[in-house]
This record gives sequence, C-alpha cells and structure tokens, in this order.
Amino acid sequence: MKRIAQFETVSRSRFVTDYAEAFAITDSKEIDRIYDALKLPARATAGSAGYDFFAPQAFELKPSETIRIPTGIRARMEEGWVLMLFPRSGLGFKYRLQLDNTAGVIDSDYINAKNEGHIFCKLTNDSKDGKTLRVEAGEGFAQGIFLPFGITYDDEASQERHGGFGSTTNRKGN
Repeated sequence: MKRIAQFETVSRSRFVTDYAEAFAITDSKEIDRIYDALKLPARATAGSAGYDFFAPQAFELKPSETIRIPTGIRARMEEGWVLMLFPRSGLGFKYRLQLDNTAGVIDSDYINAKNEGHIFCKLTNDSKDGKTLRVEAGEGFAQGIFLPFGITYDDEASQERHGGFGSTTNRKGN
C-alpha cells in the first residue's frame, strides 16, 4: 500500500469555535474535554479500505432527524488524491444512515482552508422502520476512503483554495 496521507486534529481554538456553534454549547471546559478525547480515524483491520471516524460525543438520531458533527479532524494528503466520506456500512444498512451530501469529498487542498480543513459530517437517520440510532462517544459513525483521481488533458484550474466548505462553487464563469 502507498502511504499518501496523515490525519491530524484541528487546533483547539478552531474546534472550540466550531463545536460551540454546532451544539450551542458555551461550557469551554466541556468542549476542552471532548477535544482532548478526540481519536484520529483508523482502520479496523489490515484489509480495511475505510478509516473509521469516531464520534466526539454520544448522539441519538430518531427517524428523519439530522445532526451536524464537527469531527475535530483534518486530512493532509498528497496531490492527486481525495478522501471520500461515507456512513459506516452497518449503520447505513441497519438505520439507512446517510450523509446529507450523499458522499463527502475532501480535496487535498482543503487543509489550507480558513477553517483549517476541519471535516464536518451532516448525517440523517432515514429509517423507514422507526429505528432510533444511538452512537456512543468514541464509536465509529463514518468512514473515509482515500482514492486517486485524474484530470482532463485540457484542465486549466489554477486557483488556490481560500475558503472552506462550498468555496469552490464561486469560480470565474459560473
């Protein structure tokens, strides 16, 4: 296997800002405790393609409910690679857990964004069977897979990323 990436935590100040906004929490000691307990994504077995992303805190999703999770994680990767995010397979199968953007696309230059490349996951429990999903703190809820990608021969992209999520939609000509 080719080693092309490294997971890191975002800075404490970035996490405190994003976490407080996502969950309307003002207790900085509680957010510090959560930050100190963050686990970097990891593969479960030598044959696993996906790196499990672990919940920074316990959460529960009833059918049709949505949650936006600041993971505290960013990914540094070589150019020519992308990190794709998906729900953990078992959670998708049992609860129809879905990422609201279907699949997350983390570009190699996202780490340079104003938000330090902080990876968020917005999830919805789309259960048709009335099942409530409960994920404990430190339990895997999403998985990331690194994939190579190619570009066209006539590609002329030369802009550098400055913004964060959704910033590349404001390109010249669009």
